[in-house]
Amino acid sequence: MNTLLLSFATSMTWLNVILLIAGVVIVLKGADWLTDGAVGIAEKMGIPQLVIGLTIVAMGTSMPELCVSLVSALKNTPDLAVGNVVGSNTFNTLLIVGCAAMVAPITVLHSTVKKDIPFTFIASMFLFIMCVDGKISRLDAAILLIFFILFMVLTLRTAKQTPSDVELSNKKPIATGKAILLLIIGMAGLVLGSNVFVDNASFVAAQLGVSDAIIGLTIVAGGTSMPELATSIVSARKGDSGIAIGNVLGSNVFNILMILGVTGIISPMTIQGITTLDLSMLIISMTMFWLFSFTKYRVERWEGLVLSLTYIGYLSYLIINL
Repeated sequence: MNTLLLSFATSMTWLNVILLIAGVVIVLKGADWLTDGAVGIAEKMGIPQLVIGLTIVAMGTSMPELCVSLVSALKNTPDLAVGNVVGSNTFNTLLIVGCAAMVAPITVLHSTVKKDIPFTFIASMFLFIMCVDGKISRLDAAILLIFFILFMVLTLRTAKQTPSDVELSNKKPIATGKAILLLIIGMAGLVLGSNVFVDNASFVAAQLGVSDAIIGLTIVAGGTSMPELATSIVSARKGDSGIAIGNVLGSNVFNILMILGVTGIISPMTIQGITTLDLSMLIISMTMFWLFSFTKYRVERWEGLVLSLTYIGYLSYLIINL
């Protein structure tokens, strides 16, 4: 009987690994389609790539975080919900920007350095301050949502005032219908692939007895950020740096302001496992990204390496101190 149970458990583990890999493949393909569709829409409508990244792409790639955080809060595992957001944003800023820059140096627009990065930094500071008392109340969540609305208003105004920066002359234009279809299919693939990845990665982590906070900061954060990672790397490889940067910044703002705002209003959260170090890394990551972008309005390959190594060091610390 014991042998049969062990065999069953082993087969389940291999099935989880296979599904985990399948989730990654779906995410990568979905990111490719999403990027092509988003750039196609930007080209047709004359909307700057940065704005597309900050809104449509960011919202689509943030859907996994929204689903995971909302369900986690409703199931009374708030550390998983908040850890998911904190971990995802740290992952986005350090590893995603880092990997994208190592693939191809990223050009950062002047408006991004002056407005978008500071806004994301302020959102991160708000989250840090709100978590000091160990809870996110409905009032805290309402404040986050108000600032999210402000962010959207400013972004839409930018769309009207900023000249189009879409330079795709060497690429065959995509028909509007096809671009929209690619966008929808890409988003569906990202959400489906991420859910498959997170479910199976979390199952394996839970078997090892890892806490909700650590699972949220690492496995779930990495899993739900797979869309951002795939989309930004694909965008950087294709030379669409506006999509890559806009996607990361937009996702970070969505994660803090919209996801925790909506989640906190529906279910106020008490936080226990998220430490000051975790929240500090969120601020440090944004500060590093801001400084690297401010110097030459460009994130070089070596700077991308520094960002990536910083994340690896932080992740190693979490694993060592399990």
